[in-house]
Amino acid sequence: MKLRNAILTISLLPVSLAMPVSLPAQGLDPAAILHPAPGSWPTYNGDYSGKRFSPLKQINAGNVKDLNLAWSYQIHTGPSALPFSAGIKATPLEVDGILYFSVPDHAWAVDARTGREIWHYSWQSKGGIHIGNRGVAVYHDAVYFETPDDHLICLDKNTGKLRWSVEIADLTLEYFATPAPLVVNNHIIVGVGGDSLDDPGYLEARDPETGAVQWRFNTEPRPGEPGADTWPNAQAMEHGGGMTWLTGTYDPDLNLLFWGTGNPNPVHAPQSRKGDNLYTCSIVALNPDNGKLVWYFQASPHDTHDWDDVEEPVIFDANVDGKPRKLIGQAARNGFFFVLDRTNGKSVVTSKFDTDLNWSSGVNAKGQPILNSEKEPKTDGVLVNPASSGATNWPPPSFDPQTGLFYVSATPSYSVFYLTDTSAEPEGYGGRDSSVWGQSELVALDYQTGKIRWRHVYPGEGESLAGVLTTAGGLLFTGDPSNNFIAFDPKTGHPVWHAGLTSSVSNGPMTYDLDGRQYLVVAASDTLYAFTVSAGGQQRGQAARAGQ
Repeated sequence: MKLRNAILTISLLPVSLAMPVSLPAQGLDPAAILHPAPGSWPTYNGDYSGKRFSPLKQINAGNVKDLNLAWSYQIHTGPSALPFSAGIKATPLEVDGILYFSVPDHAWAVDARTGREIWHYSWQSKGGIHIGNRGVAVYHDAVYFETPDDHLICLDKNTGKLRWSVEIADLTLEYFATPAPLVVNNHIIVGVGGDSLDDPGYLEARDPETGAVQWRFNTEPRPGEPGADTWPNAQAMEHGGGMTWLTGTYDPDLNLLFWGTGNPNPVHAPQSRKGDNLYTCSIVALNPDNGKLVWYFQASPHDTHDWDDVEEPVIFDANVDGKPRKLIGQAARNGFFFVLDRTNGKSVVTSKFDTDLNWSSGVNAKGQPILNSEKEPKTDGVLVNPASSGATNWPPPSFDPQTGLFYVSATPSYSVFYLTDTSAEPEGYGGRDSSVWGQSELVALDYQTGKIRWRHVYPGEGESLAGVLTTAGGLLFTGDPSNNFIAFDPKTGHPVWHAGLTSSVSNGPMTYDLDGRQYLVVAASDTLYAFTVSAGGQQRGQAARAGQ
């Protein structure tokens, strides 16, 4: 199908700036996140599963060529704002006709019909690493987000006024906070990041009314606890890393919270932490009511390459060998695709989605990659695929139940890894890697076999930070490194439409329905763009669906 480029400097759809803004007082009951209304987007991934699949189909293969810009909104953080990279990484939430989103130290409410700003909140930061922020959470009439200086902020959903703030980590230890909090029942689940000072990682549940700690899960065990024997001593555990810097998923039927954990510390220099280093580089399944570990799967035992395993564990039910299974899938930063039984964490499928990765010598009986010691960082360097930034990173993937395919923005790459601290007790970053080659591509994986069904390699240079969205309209939306927002046929990987933006896509796209009209929203740098189709385009889409 011929591509059609949307020109973003002109909106072809009328926008009424005088449209009144409704701010319902009832807010979002956590029970509504269990079964989201088909046209809403009430939590980071749209629902608890992490599939980022929308049942909306007004925009479909029959009318995608009619997509045009409805509105755009450019953020302004003010002259005192600290710098941050890559713009809007947050996926906006849509609740009662309002979009809520954030960047480091700032949160906004924007009218989802018009893009008009309703409120903007600015936090006076005490510092921290301003690398990005993945979004907000909504609980009843409150909005929550985390800040680079390690505070959980609670705002009034209708006015944006501060209700309270609490410290969730110690800034003097160089912790920082980037994930979108996750509401599960009466818990606000918050994670943390930080590698520089060899801090221990953890995940916490906070009280939505006060911010008080309800429970904490430590990503390194304490002496005598299960998993402690995978570390050489207590000191290594106390400084072991395993940060929780990306949002997890939740299965209400099993009452299990799934969260990815980061790499062990010291980074690249493993000589002081012999062993598998649990529970770093793992998917952990926790009881959300008390934080107790139910099961784990470690994707990179004894990681030496900075491959955080925080990528979304995506929940889906599907058949394997003709039998229905409760599954969880992850395209991991280390280049492997894992499908697990989510009732117990046992491996179902392990495969490579980065087909050129060379750091593993095979897969063990548990479905875990086996580290090739010859590919550990060395003082004179060693060529490894992928680079430390990974075969994928934080941009969210998608699972489409209509195609049975798992989609991921992939970044295969080669890098030379160096060990720079050869002492017996290295600290912080004991090594570095130097990039040699990399490319960006979109990969579709068969969950039953782990095989690549199709891949689309983007031309040119640069890394895509675009997440993936699939819809019941038979479309997949994502972005490329050349500033394009693209719709693909999810069955074949053929592009069917694109719009040139002012910058490359910087978040995970989302979609919602208001007043019988479906909108697609995507961020590029400092701007949100909302697309929809005209009445004529809606009719063409209906006719196309009727003819299927």
